Amino acid sequence: MSSLPVSIFNDVIGPVMRGPSSSHCAAALRIGRLARDLMGGEIDEVLVEFDRNGSLPTTHDSQGSDMGLFGGLMGWEADDERLPDSPRLLEESGVRIRIETVDAGDEHPNTYRLTLRNKDGQHFLRAISTGGGMMEVIEIDGYEVSLFGDFHVTLIWTTSERLLVHKCPTLCSATFFDPGLLVVQANEFVSPALIQEFQAKGHPITAVQRLAPVLPVSSFVGMTTPFSSCAEMLSYDAGRNTPLAKLALLYEQQRSGLSEEAVIDKMISIVRILRKSIAQGIAGTEYADRILPPQTPSFAAELSAGRLLGGDALNRCILYVSALMEVKSSMGVIVAAPTAGACAALPAAVIALAEVMGKNEREMAEALLASGLIGVFIASRWTFAAEVGGCQAEGGSAAAMAASALVTLAGGSLPQALAASSMAMQSMIGLICDPVGNRVEVPCLGKNVMAATNALACANMALANFAQIIPFDEVVDTAMRVAKQMPRELRCTNLGGLSITPTSQAIEADLVARKSCGNGCGCGVPVRTPLTLIGK
Repeated sequence: MSSLPVSIFNDVIGPVMRGPSSSHCAAALRIGRLARDLMGGEIDEVLVEFDRNGSLPTTHDSQGSDMGLFGGLMGWEADDERLPDSPRLLEESGVRIRIETVDAGDEHPNTYRLTLRNKDGQHFLRAISTGGGMMEVIEIDGYEVSLFGDFHVTLIWTTSERLLVHKCPTLCSATFFDPGLLVVQANEFVSPALIQEFQAKGHPITAVQRLAPVLPVSSFVGMTTPFSSCAEMLSYDAGRNTPLAKLALLYEQQRSGLSEEAVIDKMISIVRILRKSIAQGIAGTEYADRILPPQTPSFAAELSAGRLLGGDALNRCILYVSALMEVKSSMGVIVAAPTAGACAALPAAVIALAEVMGKNEREMAEALLASGLIGVFIASRWTFAAEVGGCQAEGGSAAAMAASALVTLAGGSLPQALAASSMAMQSMIGLICDPVGNRVEVPCLGKNVMAATNALACANMALANFAQIIPFDEVVDTAMRVAKQMPRELRCTNLGGLSITPTSQAIEADLVARKSCGNGCGCGVPVRTPLTLIGK
């Protein structure tokens, strides 16, 4: 897998989306968008193949891969309200869909193999979901490529033995595969005039397709970042004790090309989305295809009545975690921060504590930016994908990020913010991912609560100058090493942990039985009837 410089908005705080899992739903949607462009927007038939030893054969339906992929094939955004119905709507549009499990030997557990056909021909695309909604296209029509959805990509098929691009002023890269394909990545598409010039110079062009960017922050020629690890950042800071939020602003300005105010405004808009979703969750959500009933309203009532243990900050944090998790599971709009499965811990902790402290939305945005830089250090050397790293990659990362954000809200120093992150992640190394009923609800709710409250505890410990002992980069490397020692069954499948308890299997069977439109076609559209909570 090639590397792409991490962006806080691309990789860490985002995408804004619907669905239970960012590595399944949002990444699949982006893959689908690129596949649609590969076919010029016209698709008659799609064959989707998943490797038997990957994570997708057991999770593609329940965790939103189908929902996202099919929405992407129709050209939708990740927060489109139609997404839960995308499998049915794609078939109704006349596209024939077939999903098969194969022995492909794919190295990455989240690999999508798409064979697409229309009246003009056929294309093959292979892509991987790398966590947090990020993905990489690694093969097109047998050619090994590396496309992240951050550039305008022009694919030029030719019978010429050699074809080069020299006149594209915003060119990033141009790779010619002999025979037959030139892949151009730039800040704009190769112009029709340049295509005509190729033809005029005796280079026969047989086809041209243009793949539009799918990431919120595009890459550009000359793009650099000031650092990519915690150690590099400390070296860059050179003992000046620059606040983590300011270093995050500097990083994202350089990575995105945006101004300081543009970066702040972009994060404030995310804060407002999150606060709206929290309010929606507290008011109560309903969705047939989920395990848990709406529990947040009763927690809010008990909190208001003064019947819960602990302080207002802790309980407001728990309330907001529950609210965001229930919005996610009802297909409402959330922000993957850093993933959909761990979408609640960081924003709930930041917004709850900021409200208790009387902070405004700009200060919330600055705290989230600080947390985003911690996420950059994780994503640059490891992953957020539970299929690769277990829940330590999702919940552990969220806890580390939230801890630094809370120290930032409290006005703590750079060393204190880093110590909080290190301690928070240390305490979650080895956490497995074992969703009950093949849904991202149980024990995911509890793990998000644990991540948020762990972050609060570690922030206070750091503010009191507790020693981190192990530097943050070494903690991330340790989690990565532990992940490689984890059995596949404990990394986001329905094959281990709580997911194979009798109760979990009964819940999954009940959900499968209910997941029908009523016509016996198995289209996957959830019926709008109450779901029995087994064991309650």
